[in-house]
Amino acid sequence: MRKFFLNILIVLISFIFLTNSNAEDKKLLNTEINLFTGMFDFSDDKQKAGIIGFQHQNDDLYRESFLGKLSPITGGFLTENNAFYVYTGAQAEYELGLFTITPSFAPGYYNSGDGKDLGHVLEFKSEVQMSLNLSDSSQFGMSYNHISNASLGDKNPGANSYMINFLKQF
Repeated sequence: MRKFFLNILIVLISFIFLTNSNAEDKKLLNTEINLFTGMFDFSDDKQKAGIIGFQHQNDDLYRESFLGKLSPITGGFLTENNAFYVYTGAQAEYELGLFTITPSFAPGYYNSGDGKDLGHVLEFKSEVQMSLNLSDSSQFGMSYNHISNASLGDKNPGANSYMINFLKQF
């Protein structure tokens, strides 16, 4: 199953590299796609599973604030155990030379499928991502997130995940 996820990610990344975007005019680059794969709930040996996901961010909707550049995000992921999470939230971006640090927070709908029961359908994802700017329109990075229901359910086991991310602006 992990090989399946890896093959999908390779095809998607290849498609993005072959897509031509005009990076000279950053005003034309208003949509960012983040493709990721990694390990869902790596800290639980019985429940860890491969993960593949997608996130969208529209740069036209960003706002400068005292917290940095804030923008909305929408995305989802699927684990090899058919658990899935669909979310929408906000992220901040901090550019540090060649690197970008991106913390985010997103509530969403979680369905355990054949995977880990997180205790509630409403879950909250807190994430931090660090990426290397490969060009004006591409980044490669790693991220870590924690998903929890904030004790809304009878149980709140949470899940910790790490991912490898490829981001492309169009």
